[in-house]
Amino acid sequence: MVLNFFPSRALALYVGKTFFWRCLAMLAMLVLVLQMLDLLSEAGDVLAYPGNGDAELWRYVSLRMPQLISRFLPFAVLLGTLVTLTTLNANSEVVSMKAAGLSAHQVLAPLMLVSAVIAAGSFVFNERIVARSTATMSAWEAAEYGPIPSDSGVKANIWVRDGQDLIRAGQISGWGNRVTLKDITIYDRRANTLISIIQAPSGRYVGPGWQLENARQFDVTRGTYRTIGTMRFGDTVRPDQFTLSSVDPDGLSFRTLREAISALRSAGRPVAALEGAFWHKISGPLSALLMPLLGSVAAFGLARSGKLFVRAVIAMALGFTYFVVDNFSLSMGDLGVYPPLIAAWAPFLLFLLVGETVLITTEE
Repeated sequence: MVLNFFPSRALALYVGKTFFWRCLAMLAMLVLVLQMLDLLSEAGDVLAYPGNGDAELWRYVSLRMPQLISRFLPFAVLLGTLVTLTTLNANSEVVSMKAAGLSAHQVLAPLMLVSAVIAAGSFVFNERIVARSTATMSAWEAAEYGPIPSDSGVKANIWVRDGQDLIRAGQISGWGNRVTLKDITIYDRRANTLISIIQAPSGRYVGPGWQLENARQFDVTRGTYRTIGTMRFGDTVRPDQFTLSSVDPDGLSFRTLREAISALRSAGRPVAALEGAFWHKISGPLSALLMPLLGSVAAFGLARSGKLFVRAVIAMALGFTYFVVDNFSLSMGDLGVYPPLIAAWAPFLLFLLVGETVLITTEE
């Protein structure tokens, strides 16, 4: 089967290397332009924090660039496919391959193999780098580009309700019964009226309930402060109400997100939107496999017919339509209209069939 798809090792290497380097060039071009535009729009906010300078701008670039690479890698593969296939067709190299007895699938086989490698690399890149940079960027933005803990698992500015009382934690770290809180504010309310405000620099879960250290209370009626010191509160407040109250799937790895979904499901929370994002962590990188199929319109058909440009435009339209449908499907999954599996996988399977149909139809 492998020999059938790659009858010529030299030809496969030539087409595969050409495709890979052009994808890399397109990705570099896209990321460079988009990073410059993004930096121009955000540099003012980064420098607005006292003490920030060139080092913080470079830090912003180092955190944003992995996100741009992950997001626009499929676009780069699509553009690389179009440039590669259009050039091969214009130089009559596709005609030579078909004259030598290669089928349409054999012509595209090197591109599919390179796309599979790119998809696997994209998944690993997302797991190892993008998830961490996204979590750190979110925490940095929440701190208005000021100092934040280096722990990427730290969450910021979480609100939890305890009966009528409202609890705000400025920073949350740890999981399970080892959750610790910092910059805590408790709004003590009775009959929808604010009675007092309790503030503490730190607290931890002692099960059941939470223990605050160096707490102070402000009496709203009297307008006076008093020092409480160590106190207990929130016997019915669980640690997962803080740690799972704002789960960002983009900032979690595949395994961590699966654990968060399991914990949320056990707590009786809705997880449909997170399950869609969970499966999209696989189907998203696999979209690179579709690009050679969707771009195959530009490869077949005689260049001298004068329709090569039209074929390239059609291939680009198919590729961009996939991204539109994919985002629409994910949005429908977030709203609960589509089941998570369908929201994540339906666009991929649909355009896989579309690509195969277009390939077979336009081969001659």
